[in-house]
Amino acid sequence: MPSIMDVMAEKVQDQWWQAPPAAGPIDWELRIPGSKSMTNRALVLAALADGPSVIHDALISRDTELMMQALEQLGTKITRTATSHGTPSTTIKVEPGRFTGGSVHTGLAGTIMRFLPPVAALADGTVFFDGDPEARVRPMSTTLEALRDLGVAVTGDSLPFTIVGTGAVTGGEVSIDASASSQFVSGLMLAGCRFRDGLTITHTGNKLPSLPHIELTVDMLQHAGISVTRTAPNQWHVAPGVPRACIWRIEPDLSNATPFLAAAAVTGGRVRIHDWPMKTAQPGDAIRDILMDMGCEVEFIAVGDGHALEIHGPHPGELRGLDLDLSDIGELTPTLAALAAVANSPSELHGIAHLRGHETDRLAALTAELNNVGVDCRELPDGLAIRPRPLRAGKWRSYADHRMATAGAILGLLTPIKVENIATTAKTLPGFATMWEDMVHHAAEPESGVTSG
Repeated sequence: MPSIMDVMAEKVQDQWWQAPPAAGPIDWELRIPGSKSMTNRALVLAALADGPSVIHDALISRDTELMMQALEQLGTKITRTATSHGTPSTTIKVEPGRFTGGSVHTGLAGTIMRFLPPVAALADGTVFFDGDPEARVRPMSTTLEALRDLGVAVTGDSLPFTIVGTGAVTGGEVSIDASASSQFVSGLMLAGCRFRDGLTITHTGNKLPSLPHIELTVDMLQHAGISVTRTAPNQWHVAPGVPRACIWRIEPDLSNATPFLAAAAVTGGRVRIHDWPMKTAQPGDAIRDILMDMGCEVEFIAVGDGHALEIHGPHPGELRGLDLDLSDIGELTPTLAALAAVANSPSELHGIAHLRGHETDRLAALTAELNNVGVDCRELPDGLAIRPRPLRAGKWRSYADHRMATAGAILGLLTPIKVENIATTAKTLPGFATMWEDMVHHAAEPESGVTSG
């Protein structure tokens, strides 16, 4: 049965959202809900654990709702209690159970498509996987071939596919080409600890993208008491064991924060994000150094008993272009492409050929939409070359991709832009449109309080 979020997204599928224009420099502060990447990893580890776990500040979004529904299908008991701070996050209790057969709907979530098939291999029964139409073209064969190499019965090479679990997997060694997505490595790691002999994973392809996401997986496995050793530059050994029940505290989603920081950068304004972690494995933290390189002032501010990250954008016309390898932080590409479109010099973004297999072909999508609003954008073999030009009004297609939608909102601060299906942002940040409108419409009233999403 579709969730409320699915129904809402379907109702507005053909609608266009008028991105609100900025009347002047943005001046705003807010809290960002929890990290989708951390929430879904914590859910999987909790389902594999030796007892009940609690996840505080978990993100509630389409991707995490679908992950919880999928784990419940496999026999996990999940309950939630709303928090009081007003963000679309909650406290979740996860009680592991014996994995059984079932039906998993992945939506468009790579973390479900790539993390749960190895878990399904541990089920005592058959697990059927399918997802959104757009998900059926996303790369999946790496995970499925790896499971076949480990002796798991798999039917299909992409969505829809079937895993026939026997209740156990021997494990051992497996070699994969994960150059299309680091999620192939993370997914095998998460379940690999429950394989009888553990799992040694070797990446055999070209440069591995999004390495910080793998480091996040390693950190969370180790927090749950699982030994993970990097035995070679592209090889990891996950020791056999059962993750311990944990209390997880989810950090704010730093990648979801980047469009709001970009609003300060493109308008010469100020944005403060509360509770930004001083130390984190999240790839989105890289935005701090990138914005400084583009001419922004970036600093941590003490706020009460905590702290916040504050960005001051440069004067209009002084935002600098960049030449950057984004192979580790490809998810920031749509935000950075929007920034590059209004910089005072050309930019080149490299190392992101793998984005052709994300929610949409992000390189083709960004090229088409940037050119449509007047920017000179050219697709490179592994990235984008962007030459700023005066923006013109237009429509910005989102391609059912949450990060494409937020990129359109950034440019809409500076020129009239209608963004297709802004509700697709519910994939990782429900309520984005309201948060964005609040920021733009009320930014001139910084004393009115801190919004919390």
